[in-house]
Amino acid sequence: MMHGHTNLKNETRSVKKIFEGKLEGRRGRGRPRLRWINDVEDDLRKLGVKRWRTKALDREESASIIREAKAKLKGP
Repeated sequence: MMHGHTNLKNETRSVKKIFEGKLEGRRGRGRPRLRWINDVEDDLRKLGVKRWRTKALDREESASIIREAKAKLKGP
């Protein structure tokens, strides 16, 4: 889960700002665009994973979540 590495970055880094969606400037009208993280959070919610940001920092926990997701994708 690459988002675990991004989660560790300093708040002032560009990667962290993009990941969090905290960019400067004016926002256009209408519905905000979906970000990559929205899809990740939706998938993790469907898997029943809570506190994913904390779990992403632990390599073993992160690997366990990935294995569970792969097993569910394969199906019966």
